[in-house]
Amino acid sequence: MPLPILYSLQHCPYAMRARMGLLLANQRVLLLAIVMKNKPQAMLEISPKGTVPVLIVEDSNTTEVIDESLDIMLWALKRDDPHELLYPQTPETLPQMLELIEYNDKVFKPLLEQYKSAKRYHKDSELYDRSQCEVFIKQLELKLNQHQFIMGDTLSLADYALLPFVRQFARADRHKYLAAPYPKLQHWLKAHLDSPLFSKAMAKYSLWLDSGEEHLFGEK
Repeated sequence: MPLPILYSLQHCPYAMRARMGLLLANQRVLLLAIVMKNKPQAMLEISPKGTVPVLIVEDSNTTEVIDESLDIMLWALKRDDPHELLYPQTPETLPQMLELIEYNDKVFKPLLEQYKSAKRYHKDSELYDRSQCEVFIKQLELKLNQHQFIMGDTLSLADYALLPFVRQFARADRHKYLAAPYPKLQHWLKAHLDSPLFSKAMAKYSLWLDSGEEHLFGEK
């Protein structure tokens, strides 16, 4: 069976999420690095929405296209979950994780984009937009006051799925972030960003359309 193909963009938070999931599940793929201003026609033909990540899984009979980052994480972890990130011992926890991630994607992420825009263009709404984001940030701080990680005392899917977006919030105004009363979240984020896993997930690859290179990816 050929290796799956992953279209990826280095700094896209959704692509970051997918790459971490593949690494955590020891799933090898051929990574094709792209930039959004020059999208490969082959990617657009198989996933017309034109966003990354896109995972193409082929076997002798079928071709499966997975073009949602969370679905790629779940695809990988359902094949191999050595760190039990899906909490198999407490299956009722997985729906709670998915609900939290959905809130991140559908509510927090749009608010975060508004805040980042307000910060970048010095809009009058900056403080308000930040406060809207902090509703979710405070929820995460509360969870991390209750246990070491987002869902409990061991790492979970939620930790890695939320990480790229908390990172974006922290980077929008680093001074305010570090001065804010989120010590548990700050420790959690720093530990992730300092980890070998994150460094490997963020490795830079030559662009596929420039070099024609497919990069083997997915082994820690």
